Amino acid sequence: MIDANKRHDWLIGAVTKRLREEFAKLRVEINDEKSRIVDLERGESFGFLGVDFRYLRSLRGAMRPHYTPKLKKRTALLRAVKEVFRRHRSQPIGRVISLINPMLRGWVNYFAVGHSSECFGYIIDWVEKKVRRHLAHARKLGLRLGSVE
Repeated sequence: MIDANKRHDWLIGAVTKRLREEFAKLRVEINDEKSRIVDLERGESFGFLGVDFRYLRSLRGAMRPHYTPKLKKRTALLRAVKEVFRRHRSQPIGRVISLINPMLRGWVNYFAVGHSSECFGYIIDWVEKKVRRHLAHARKLGLRLGSVE
């Protein structure tokens, strides 16, 4: 990241040249089709390793970097957790929780850096709803089996 001040304009070329030199030593090529220069000051953003990067004004009025998990990554996590709930529909909730906890813990640890609390809140609410539904389903199933006997 380079400061947008005019006196730093020469850095863009210098950084690009240096990156290409260092990557050449590692035998890594920069894909020019996928690579681009982004001006965060003008409201542009970019995604990298599942994180959206942008520049926002803080509550105190200063501009600061803001990075959050991509919606695509959140959706992928929720799909994976949903699949666990679906596959283990008849299992006790303790077993289901023991299966989804490592998934959730790993995801939260990966995205802990940045401004992820809004995304985490959504995931917490969603998982709690699924747990409540699982318990309600188990309770109804138990009542039906009890009345048959």
